[in-house]
Amino acid sequence: MTEGAKPNRVSARTLRGQSLRYYDFVMAAFVAVLLLSNVLGAGKVAQIWLPGVGYWPFGAGILFFPVSYVIGDVLTEVYGYARARRVIWAGFAATVFMALMAWVVVALPPAPDWTNQQAYEAVFGQVPRIVFASMCAFWAGEFVNSYVLARLKVATGGRHLWMRTIGSTVAGQGVDSLIFYPLAFLGAEGWTTGLVVTVLFTQWVLKVSWEVLLTPFTYVVVGSLKRAEGVDVFDEGTDFNPFGTRV
Repeated sequence: MTEGAKPNRVSARTLRGQSLRYYDFVMAAFVAVLLLSNVLGAGKVAQIWLPGVGYWPFGAGILFFPVSYVIGDVLTEVYGYARARRVIWAGFAATVFMALMAWVVVALPPAPDWTNQQAYEAVFGQVPRIVFASMCAFWAGEFVNSYVLARLKVATGGRHLWMRTIGSTVAGQGVDSLIFYPLAFLGAEGWTTGLVVTVLFTQWVLKVSWEVLLTPFTYVVVGSLKRAEGVDVFDEGTDFNPFGTRV
């Protein structure tokens, strides 16, 4: 099939073992956004002015972390659940290594004439409980997101992409938030149960809202990749075991 032609509907099983042109690039984008949003955004609390509300604080990472969910939607929609599963595991492994590297580098004794240790710890130091919560939430949320999207695609015959991407994000980000905030903050100093619930719900709404705003972009990327690859993958008969290895 020539690039730009209408993609053929295929079952994910027929593509097992085949190489697809842009899959590796999408995987790299997913892992890059995931790591950078955690490194550059997680440690900063920013604020914006909301009319009628005033200044509203928010974690800066929320600006870019939801992009990983958009890329996850693109992966499942274009390449199928099995290939998305491989990318989720790659992102999870990269996050584990990043956490380990940060812990080792921060713990190394600084040279006597290097005076930036305190600032370095403030930026890259990580609370083990929060790191553990983040990894668990990411793993579960991404797999729920991919599973729901794949199932909805088969159920709708590939129609209503907007409904599938938003619906899967509602589910995936819901699971992510339900795991992360209680695990990370429930019972912690300064965090009441009410505050945990409030932040959980607020962050979930904001992340889903980002997905809605990025829907036109998702349509463009999905359409372009499907035409370039020449296939429209449906997960009919797919093994949805998150620990599976076949693609």
